[in-house]
Order: sequence, then structure tokens, then C-alpha cells
Amino acid sequence: MNDLTLSIFKNTTFSEIISELSLFAKYKIRFYEDLNLCIKDILQKKQVLIIFKTEISKIDYEKVIKNKFPIIVINKFKDNKKKIKNEFIEYLNYPFKIVDFEKKVISLFAKYEFNISSFINLKDYVIDKNERKIKKNNLELQLTEKEIDFLILFSQSKEPLTRNFLLRSVWQYSSSSDTHTVETHIHRLRKKILEKFEDNNFIKNNNKGYYI
Repeated sequence: MNDLTLSIFKNTTFSEIISELSLFAKYKIRFYEDLNLCIKDILQKKQVLIIFKTEISKIDYEKVIKNKFPIIVINKFKDNKKKIKNEFIEYLNYPFKIVDFEKKVISLFAKYEFNISSFINLKDYVIDKNERKIKKNNLELQLTEKEIDFLILFSQSKEPLTRNFLLRSVWQYSSSSDTHTVETHIHRLRKKILEKFEDNNFIKNNNKGYYI
């Protein structure tokens, strides 16, 4: 958490207050007047955005909450309007205890980092380790734990994976085992991918092994 930045939009008073508190000495504090610059920075670094509902226009607010990065929305009073369904947005009404604010920052960013680490890019697909799914465009396919482990290996290697390597890594079988486990799983996975994504070229193979 030491390299985490708290990005505060518009509210200079709040920015100055937490900059002077020893509780926040471990964080970097950045103040922004330009929302576009703020969003651009957050997408590139570890940052939590702090916005005050009363100090942001409706257009800017809608622009911010469309993003999938951690945001804490602070309001003067209890907002009875329907809250946006975004797992990376936390709401806080003031007055509030500063320790409660820091707890929200920590829990929100931990949730965000866990979520980010759960997604792996594999060619045109995204593997969701947490939900055990593979996704492409608006389609998704539920996979088994072994299938997820299998695909993660492909995402980590630029070279084809041999049958013996897959046997050892996924199923803990020795290379001398007389089994068609790899071939059977690849056949089933290819069939699933073809039926869901109409991709008949998902797992390829050559004399060096299997690759995606």
C-alpha cells in the first residue's frame, strides 16, 4: 500500500488536511483540477480517486463512474438516489472519522487489486480465475479448475507446451505415464470453445507441442 496514491478531485481543503496527517504519510497525495488528466493518471498507476458529490458536475460524475478503477464518493448528506452498481465504488457521508475513511481506502484497493490479478489475457480472450470463466466480447464460458490451470500455462509461455510438461504441471503425472489425459482434455476444450465462440482454431499443435 505504500506506493498507493490518493487522487483528490477539486476539494483543496480535504487534500491539505490529509496531507498534514501522519496517518496518511505512507500515501502519495495528489490534487487535480483537470478531470481528464486525473482519469488518465489513475488508469496508469495505483490510485484511488476521491470525489465530492457536491463539487462535481453531473456530466463529470457520470464520466468518472463509468471507469473500473477504485473511487470513493463523499457526500454531505445521505443520498437516497439509487447508487451505481460498481464494485469499485465506495460511498461515504460526512462528517466521518478519518480512520473510517482510511479503512475504506484500504479495503477498496485490496478488492480492486484482487480483481485485477484474477484476469489474464490470452490472445483475444480473457480468463477470469476467480469465476473460472473464459470471456470474449459479450460471451463467456464456464470452465473447470483444471481447464483454467491448463489455459494459464499457455498465457505464461511464448513457446509451445509439450504433452509431458502439461502432464507434470496440471495433473502431476510422470512423463512415462501411459495416459491420454492431455489429448482428452484438449479435445473437450476445443469442442466447448467451438460451440460457444465458433472458434475452430483455439488450441493448435506442431512437432514442438501445443500452443494458442
